[in-house]
Parts: sequence; C-alpha cells; structure tokens
Amino acid sequence: MIRDFDWSHLQTFLSVAEHGTLSGAARATGGSQPTMGRHIAALEDQLGVRLFDRAPHGLALTPTGADLVEHARAMATAANQLSLTASGRSERIGGTIRITASEIMSTYTLPAILTALHRAEPEIEVELVSSDRSENLLQREADIAIRMYRPTQADVFTKKVGDLQLAMFAAHDYIARRGAPTTLEEFRSHDVIGYDRSEVMLRGFAEAGLHVDRHFFGFRCDSQVVGWQMVIAGFGIGFNQLEIGLAEPAVQRIVTDTPMPALPIWLTAHSELKTSRRVRRVFDFLAEALKTH
Repeated sequence: MIRDFDWSHLQTFLSVAEHGTLSGAARATGGSQPTMGRHIAALEDQLGVRLFDRAPHGLALTPTGADLVEHARAMATAANQLSLTASGRSERIGGTIRITASEIMSTYTLPAILTALHRAEPEIEVELVSSDRSENLLQREADIAIRMYRPTQADVFTKKVGDLQLAMFAAHDYIARRGAPTTLEEFRSHDVIGYDRSEVMLRGFAEAGLHVDRHFFGFRCDSQVVGWQMVIAGFGIGFNQLEIGLAEPAVQRIVTDTPMPALPIWLTAHSELKTSRRVRRVFDFLAEALKTH
C-alpha cells in the first residue's frame, strides 16, 4: 500500500487535469511550470503509473489518470470540508473574510460598507473578489457571495436582503445631441451600450418586447464598470442601478413607457460556516447595510 502522499502533488495533479497544461496550472495556483512538472513526475513515480499523455495543445489524462482524478477530487472535497468544519467552530471574530461580488457592486456600493465594517470590527481582514463569475463557495474561493440571483449550490445558506432598482442613463451631452427616447421602440435609432458575450441584456429586451441581436449595441463589453464609464463619456445609453446613476452628475436618467425590473440581492455562505462568529458577523453586517440600497 502506498502511504504518505504529498498533498501538494495531488493538488498539482488536479490543477493540471483541469487546465490541460503545466503553464495553466502554474498560473492558477501561483506556482511555476517546472515545479508543476516535478510534482507530476514525482506522483507518477510514487504511483507507478502514467497520469498524462502529451497532446497537441498540452496534456491529456491517460485512462488511469482519468480514473484516479475522481479519487483525488474526492480527497480535495474532504479536505475542504475539514477546513470548513473547523472554520465553522471558530470562536475568534478576528481573521480574514473573503467576499465575492460583481464589479459594479464592488466598485460603487461596497467601499463605503466595507469601510464601516472595518471601523466597527478592525480585527477582521477583508479580501474582495470583484467578479461577475459565480465563485465556488464549496471550494473556499469565497466565504460570502453577494449576487443578483439566488445561488443554487448545495450545502449553502442564502438570504434575500433587498432589491436594486435598475434605470437607464445617458450623458447630458449625448441627450443634447440625440435626444432621449420615450418608448422602447425608439431605442432602435439610438446608440446603446451592452454586453459582449453575456446575453442577459438581449433576454431583457426580448422580455420587454424589443427583439434585437448583439449588433444592436454600438459598444459591447462584459465589464459593467467599463460599460458605465462609456455612458459617462457620452457614447450612448446604458443601464445601472438607480442609486449609482443618480449620484453621477455627468448623466441623467431616461424614463420610457417600459418599467425597469428590480434586481434581488442575495447573500450566501457555506452552511458549515453558520457557527463562525466572524462569518456570521460580516454576513449580518452586509445584510443590514444592503437593505438600504
């Protein structure tokens, strides 16, 4: 029986299997490509099997490697569960909390809230993942997630803490040049700022009765912050939270005959962290602060 696995070698094995290259695994884990290669070679030597074959664009799991990667994932899940359980029983309120939220929320809403949190609980260190990607709470990529939809992951507890009203805005100089649409159909003759790969806005327009494709948007970017800056610059009409738009003096709100939807705010944390004083304190603080937004 093989004993005393080096856990770092198994972590490297999982990362290479996921990314398909040593360089990709190195970037994801913060290691180096030579180190990744040594880990795989050492693990193959210890197990007495070949885990990867060279492929045209990287490395491909061998049949044996594909069988073993499932066991390695189970070990990773068990290790994460151990960490989560230990964190959940921690009585210390000090330490690090990792929060993930959208770019817009991270840029415009959370700075004031997290500053207030720091003043109230200076011993808590905050790490903020500003991303519109769904962070995996189960893999400890974040302790708390703030999302505009209800997460569906298993083993999490989630709470709706409020709604954000959306609105349309354009820069004053854009409206001076082009006027402001008063109906949804009039948008066809305007410059509209939208997403690139995301189809969220296309679906929103379709639900409102205006069927368009991605070429309807004269400027496309999946970064909400970049899109908002393009609105401020006067490129065209864009969307943002009502509170953020009303606070920007360079733009004005556009009101049409079509009501804008509200976005729900959901707070989510792993269920094992219900008994962590630190996570509970931050979770409750965020819930209370976001109620007013």
